Amino acid sequence: MDFKLGPEHESLRTAIRGFVEERVIPLEGDSANYDEHENIRLDVLETLRQEVRTAGLWAPQMPVNRGGQGLSMIGMAACYEEMGRSIFGPICFNAAAPDDGNMILLQKIAREDQQKRWLQPIIDGEVRSAFAMTEPMPGAGSDPTLMKTTAVRDGKRWIVKGRKWFITGAGVAQHFILIAKTSDDPRKGLTAFLFDRDEPGWEIVRRIPIMGPEEHGGHCELLFDGLEIPDDNRLMGIGDGLKVTQIRLGTARLTHCMRWLGMARRAMEIATTYVEKRESFGQRLADRESIQNLLGSAAMQIEIGRLLTMKAAWKLDQGDFARKEVSMAKIQVADALHQAVDTAIQLCGARGYSKDTPLEWMYRYARQARLVDGASEVHRMVLSRFLMQEGTDFWGWQ
Repeated sequence: MDFKLGPEHESLRTAIRGFVEERVIPLEGDSANYDEHENIRLDVLETLRQEVRTAGLWAPQMPVNRGGQGLSMIGMAACYEEMGRSIFGPICFNAAAPDDGNMILLQKIAREDQQKRWLQPIIDGEVRSAFAMTEPMPGAGSDPTLMKTTAVRDGKRWIVKGRKWFITGAGVAQHFILIAKTSDDPRKGLTAFLFDRDEPGWEIVRRIPIMGPEEHGGHCELLFDGLEIPDDNRLMGIGDGLKVTQIRLGTARLTHCMRWLGMARRAMEIATTYVEKRESFGQRLADRESIQNLLGSAAMQIEIGRLLTMKAAWKLDQGDFARKEVSMAKIQVADALHQAVDTAIQLCGARGYSKDTPLEWMYRYARQARLVDGASEVHRMVLSRFLMQEGTDFWGWQ
């Protein structure tokens, strides 16, 4: 087992780390660089994105012939972690959700003409995108088979009716991937489609208020009332919607973990810098055993998350779906992120709770980690199923 990065991956990781450290992190301390939803202001973002392109660090997850860096999943794990050290980091490199997951999906399954029309503008940073699957109760959430939004075929087009909500980025997205019910078949009843924001027959009902901070475009509720989608804009075959969802979410869950690990590490960096200097009752905080226990525990949980994430990335690179490994990483990293940020706030005291550091921003953001792309309870259920099916092979080395 070799955990050393290859020279190309290490070189890119180092370059990304340097850019984040020198150009991105310093912007976090000035409130003027934030928009009204507590994300990086768009004009500031565009300046950074131009610098990223000039530095040759743009879209590392995409193939070189499409303007990216051609990274493997292992390379992405190392580089996304470095981007995630800044709360503004991933979006600067065009590696933030939901565009990241949508680009990876379209690169894998879309036809060449579809990639030119729907994928390339996202890679180039000309448009944003969204993935419309989740619905209000009793519709689809963690269980896609509960889908209520329907697409009914009418000749060479599909007519869509239904409602979606908590669709990340929908407020600014131009290109949408939609999952809709096309039959009652429990395994082949869903189909995936592509549609453009400017098409009639749908609307954004509201931008749903959340704890925040928010991604650009927020989390929106959508109403479909006769949206017409040409059959040519169907992704994969009729009835392949569940497969499309599994392909997208497996990788997207892991890239979340990669970015969250960077955020968790950054929280620890802020905490350790503080406790190394802060004295109380004649002793540095860093010299107190209780403080050491908190730091050591959080650091260990982060490292466990890194190993699980890297193993899942390796399996994906081998062509495996890595469902078991991705679920383990998702549970572990979500918990590790929350523990790291909570520990950092506790150790920094009032300063950590204030806006003098990004810790309170991270704390609110971290709470969603145990919910998005499958709640932790659902992933534990997945692991239980694998355990029952595989028995002692659950822990195999191959």
